[in-house]
Amino acid sequence: MERSNSVATDTRLDDPRRYSVYLAHHGSVIKVGITAVERGEARLLEQGALASTMISAGSLVGARRVEILLGSTLGLPDRVSTSRKRVARTRPGGVAERSTGLLSVVERTAELAWPDGQVRCEPRVSDHVARYGLPEDGLRAEVVMAGPVAGGVIVGRIVSAIGTDLYLDTRAGLLLLDTHLLAGWTLGRAPADAELTVRLEKLDPAPRQDDQEALF
Repeated sequence: MERSNSVATDTRLDDPRRYSVYLAHHGSVIKVGITAVERGEARLLEQGALASTMISAGSLVGARRVEILLGSTLGLPDRVSTSRKRVARTRPGGVAERSTGLLSVVERTAELAWPDGQVRCEPRVSDHVARYGLPEDGLRAEVVMAGPVAGGVIVGRIVSAIGTDLYLDTRAGLLLLDTHLLAGWTLGRAPADAELTVRLEKLDPAPRQDDQEALF
């Protein structure tokens, strides 16, 4: 029912709010997307973008047309797989590198005829890496939680929180916790002397990107 009235599925094109078109840096790929102006950078932080910049603002229909234009002419994707995002966190690079990558794409849009309903804006790159607690030399998780179980215990110190992923320093090594897996479970505080009991799986030391695309 939600998808029957959704901006993401183009079934709510009468939304009167102003929308921005953004570029989001995800390591080896830069994606194009749209977000309501009133949300600020919340959309970028939710998807775990390493850096971003807004490039235009206006109507929702105009924003969607710009998104389609940049996808068809510049080959920018509107989706990035979760695995690709996680690989990017292992080697995020520096602030200057991310800024240069985004601004180079902005330059490529200069010669394009902008669709009606969206007005270009001066690009200002926002870097989000520090807000996640992600070090410039990256994070490489050693284990991942296979799935929650009744009475299972997760013990660790949060090193970084990126989108829906938590990176925890645990006795088993750096643990990647996908919080989507906790949906529907009742969570409680563990005792101070609790031990890690959830089932863990070792991660490939050389992570690979797959072709499965996340919605955002």
